[in-house]
Amino acid sequence: MAKWIRPTLDTKYHIDFTWWDEQNLDFRLYLRSQLCEEHQKDYADHHVTEMVDWIDPDTAEVKRVDALWQALRSHCSLLPDYIDESTPLITAVFRMFLKNENAPLSSRELAETIGYSRPDAILRTLSKGKVYRGIKPVPAE
Repeated sequence: MAKWIRPTLDTKYHIDFTWWDEQNLDFRLYLRSQLCEEHQKDYADHHVTEMVDWIDPDTAEVKRVDALWQALRSHCSLLPDYIDESTPLITAVFRMFLKNENAPLSSRELAETIGYSRPDAILRTLSKGKVYRGIKPVPAE
């Protein structure tokens, strides 16, 4: 059993997809709910989506990606209201992980990227015991 270590402002977090399975929750359904209205209509049935080709702008590598996630990343996350001052904190954090392909981020990095002035509040929210939307510390290697 892994030893619990108190998270700090520099502890990296990510979306733990096994949490979704363990809770018997449908991640793809929730992912669809984070799309803009236009794409929610386009993907009315989140079960019937295809994989699409995506070209990584940094490496030019072609990857097969989930169409829902690609719509979010290439369109919805670029809209001005995707994350704004009215977005609830947990929703903003979750959306940032969706936007950045679930790359691990610390409370400091999250505060900076979502434009929130209180990384300590993000840390308290993510580490107070309840797991929100599968957002958990990245396991130590």
